[in-house]
Amino acid sequence: MTFVANHRELPVLVLGGGPVGVTAAWALARAGVDVHVIEREPEPRTDWRASTFHPPTLELLDELGLSAQMHAEGLTVPRYQYRDRRSGLVAEFDFTLLKEETKFPHRLQLNQQHLVRMLVERLADAPNVTMHYGITADAIRTGDEGVVVEGRGPSGEVSLRGSFLIAADGASSTARGLLGARFEGFTYPERFLIASTSADFRALIPDIADVNYVADPDEWLFLLRTAESWRAVYPVPAEQTYEQATDAAEMQARLQGISPLPAGYPIIDYQIYNVHQRVADSFVFGPCALIGDAAHINSPLGGVGLNSGIHDGVDLARRLVRVLHDGADEAAELAAFNFVRRQVAVEYVQADTKRNTERISERDEAKRKANQEEMRAIAADPDRARAWCRRASLLESVARFGIGLPAEEVDRRIGAAADPAI
Repeated sequence: MTFVANHRELPVLVLGGGPVGVTAAWALARAGVDVHVIEREPEPRTDWRASTFHPPTLELLDELGLSAQMHAEGLTVPRYQYRDRRSGLVAEFDFTLLKEETKFPHRLQLNQQHLVRMLVERLADAPNVTMHYGITADAIRTGDEGVVVEGRGPSGEVSLRGSFLIAADGASSTARGLLGARFEGFTYPERFLIASTSADFRALIPDIADVNYVADPDEWLFLLRTAESWRAVYPVPAEQTYEQATDAAEMQARLQGISPLPAGYPIIDYQIYNVHQRVADSFVFGPCALIGDAAHINSPLGGVGLNSGIHDGVDLARRLVRVLHDGADEAAELAAFNFVRRQVAVEYVQADTKRNTERISERDEAKRKANQEEMRAIAADPDRARAWCRRASLLESVARFGIGLPAEEVDRRIGAAADPAI
């Protein structure tokens, strides 16, 4: 298959201007590839949802010239806790255990819109990048003229041609439907609500960390700090309407239930959303590929959704650069991308976030006690704690599969894993 090479005079199209899409676009642009970014919103997205960047993601973004600015604006968090709403601290994990394996042995807490801003500023100054805002994609077709995205924009109908299409248009991906991908999995019955407040939870609950997963059979909690706010994530019962869940008094009551604050919690932002565990049956469809939430969506408990999406984008960008610049085998590179990134999505992202969500919301008292004992035992053993942090941070998956390794190296690693004698 030589579709991309045969249309090398055309840009790579990136559908979606969120953090995953613009990261992929910047990785391509820095390598000298022409890129067109197509975004349905009229301006860069300001979604506060994701805010955690793990060590291997920071390494990738460092290579792209972003980590210094991100660290200057974000919050470095080496420790995080598992807690129980009734009994307090259960276990604490410290990413500094990974200091021999990564340049960044910590989580960086930075709301995702800041990464989008940083990247859009760079893309806007890049001579080989064109940004298209306010474009709704209606059709995707391939032929002698390349990959064509047809849609509508502020000035009417639009038709954009490219050598390849990277679909990074989010959980409700239009491209996924147009390409005919099946999106298998399930949706949780409850929705999740993020409430951001300028109140300082560390002053109210002194022994908490900057990131906390708090188990409770009735109302679990995910409590984390960013540079500009604390964020509380909690479940919204299926029977509660959007209006009821986001009522100011209701949100205030939920926050007061975490820790009383007589003056009241200033709520500076809130979002409510459905949560799924789903993976596309394939990430590649001819000269088109799905990345990020367009390819896989998961519970946020673990903070790996955005990270794995960025890994998707950089992995694919590196392969396309090899195809366009070095004459690499297009079919082999896309097959390697599809295998690796889907395997990581299923075996790491989906498995771990599902387990995290089940652990934090467990209702059976015997299982709750067993979970707590297991977490304490892991945290107390440096070797087990290090292995836990390696997996939780996605360092394990990167060590196993790499990011954008040549197709022949991916094949070698797969073969070695299948044959212990190798």
